[in-house]
Amino acid sequence: MNFIFISPNFPHTYWNFCDRLHKNGANVLGIGDADYDSLEQGLKNSLTEYYKVDSLENYDQVFRAVAFFSFKYGKIDWIESLNEYWLEQDARLRTDFNVTTGMQTDRIGFIKDKSLMKKLYQKGDIPTARQSKVTTLAAARRFISKVGYPVIVKPGIGVGAADTWKLKNDEDLKRFYDNLPQVPYVMEEFMVGDLISYEAILDADCEPLFENMTVWPTPIMDIVNEDLNLQYYTSPDVPEALREIGRRTCKAFGVARRFVHLEFFRLTREMKGLGKVGDYAGLEVNMRPPGGYTPDMINFAHSADVYQIYADMVAFNERRSPESEDKYFCVYAGRKEGHDYVHTHEEIMDRYGASIVMQEEMPPVNWPQMGRFMYTCRLKTKEEVDAFIDFVQAEK
Repeated sequence: MNFIFISPNFPHTYWNFCDRLHKNGANVLGIGDADYDSLEQGLKNSLTEYYKVDSLENYDQVFRAVAFFSFKYGKIDWIESLNEYWLEQDARLRTDFNVTTGMQTDRIGFIKDKSLMKKLYQKGDIPTARQSKVTTLAAARRFISKVGYPVIVKPGIGVGAADTWKLKNDEDLKRFYDNLPQVPYVMEEFMVGDLISYEAILDADCEPLFENMTVWPTPIMDIVNEDLNLQYYTSPDVPEALREIGRRTCKAFGVARRFVHLEFFRLTREMKGLGKVGDYAGLEVNMRPPGGYTPDMINFAHSADVYQIYADMVAFNERRSPESEDKYFCVYAGRKEGHDYVHTHEEIMDRYGASIVMQEEMPPVNWPQMGRFMYTCRLKTKEEVDAFIDFVQAEK
């Protein structure tokens, strides 16, 4: 099997996908813009060959790299980056090289364009917020007259919570239109609830080989726009209602043989057309693994290896590792530059060091969302999770 991995060095933990694929017998062929000598040793050991391009943004260069591997190793079976930014290019490469183990160009819009997502949510009878494309101020006011304030405005095609705002009143609305971005935007009614994500590794029949729930107490949009601390946790269990709507969403989008990260709101207030308190409503689909260290947190929570489960899906279309009964909460707490925290690093390590599974300074690109310093802890109860977050992020 020939598996082309685009940008295998970012995020840096993705070398684990390459390692498990290699151990399953695949030729893992890397294409990236980093120098080979800068790659981690674990990644180097996993790659059959690496092709450096000047820029992954240059499609002609990436195309030539795939063509070289195809000539040298034969038919390409998979092309993946598992990275939101490159999903469209992945689909184009699959289409051009007739690689059928993934989404093609004619389908990629439904997982990248937020307005097209709504059509598939409707097809699957999945409740989701009403939406309008941002056009004129008058049109926005007509939409708001139906849904009320606040509303959310965000890029029609975007990654994460970048350039996303909550508009609370007419003054916010006018300010937004006075500085209207040049890229297409959409406006959505505001859903009142907790942000929950459903992660799954799906087989060729769109059936989950593995499932997880992640809880995001503070929306990423607020963390970025209001300079708040990020905290979130992976759960040892997946509620049945989340399993049901997560699986139904995967089938509605026709996605298979992927690691997916789907976002939902668990309503804390009954909302017309969306559901009652405790019901789930679709927010966005992300047809790639969750970002940052979340795959590792999932591993710690489930005593599992999602990298291996993914590689087994690719190679054998099945899960070959048993589910463990040894499960935990795994919680992330970030600390931002410029905040004055009550407890020192030494105090955190003294209290939680035995349970901390990851701790490091994050790359600067992640500071606005994830904080400069991160502490990730494995704990048994939700009460312990809350206490850990409070201790790490308490400010003077």
